[in-house]
Amino acid sequence: MRITMTGGTGFIGSRVRAALEAGGHEIRLISRRSGPGYFRWPSPDAPFPAASLEGAGAVIHLAGETVAQRWSAEVKRRIRDSRVLGTQRLVEALAAMQERPQVLICASATGYYGDRGEEVLDETSPPGRGFLAETCVEWEKAAVQAEALGVRVVRLRFGMVLGRDGGALKKMLPVFRLCLGGRLGGGQQWMPWIHLDDIVALVQWALAEPEVAGAYNAVAPAPVRNADFTRALEGILGRPAMFAVPAWALRAAMGEAAEIVLSSQRVMPRAALNAGFRFRHAHVADALRALLS
Repeated sequence: MRITMTGGTGFIGSRVRAALEAGGHEIRLISRRSGPGYFRWPSPDAPFPAASLEGAGAVIHLAGETVAQRWSAEVKRRIRDSRVLGTQRLVEALAAMQERPQVLICASATGYYGDRGEEVLDETSPPGRGFLAETCVEWEKAAVQAEALGVRVVRLRFGMVLGRDGGALKKMLPVFRLCLGGRLGGGQQWMPWIHLDDIVALVQWALAEPEVAGAYNAVAPAPVRNADFTRALEGILGRPAMFAVPAWALRAAMGEAAEIVLSSQRVMPRAALNAGFRFRHAHVADALRALLS
């Protein structure tokens, strides 16, 4: 299958792309850079490169400004525009086509649910409040517009993706190896997470299964509290986590973006499990051991 892909050079996208190419798919990469092998899309407010969609059977849309930075008004604008406006431009390009791809797989995030304490959340749960939740709602609303064009739309709400070569774990490892790691805030907040291999498998599954449509929580079936994640990581590394970072210090350092690590989201992947998907890495200790042993 010919697949048009945004975000295909990032931490998650590069692994997804490699797996799909190994499976015989032809990937058309969309990027802000110009050069051989890329269709250039300089910014989310620019028209989507329509030529990249010709003959494509699927679109995988993973592009988005990182949220892991201190938020200013300008940074929040970039985060929102890269997701909401970028997805709107993509759907506009699909609307102008006569023969469209069969499926759009669009990233979203568990930030959709906001800070929900002990509440068990699945795909039927309503959205939360705050900047990330509001951004995710608008992001998904833009993607869903493609359904009216006859395109099957799959919205994957990513939790924290665990991989050795990128994302949050890559930033944690040097700190924990120096025995400077520890729980964040009170440590009782629930962390939705997923192993990178299961993200790749979810995308492949969503491409292959024509009945898969709508929202899917891309998280492992065993969410974990921050304190328990910390204990699992220190045990596998054999390094004591000697420090805790209080919530006030995180807010002082990160500002409003501290909600990324302090919010509690007890998210379950009910839609994927009910549809028959099976996770290779269901428990965080096993996932960390597979990545770090």
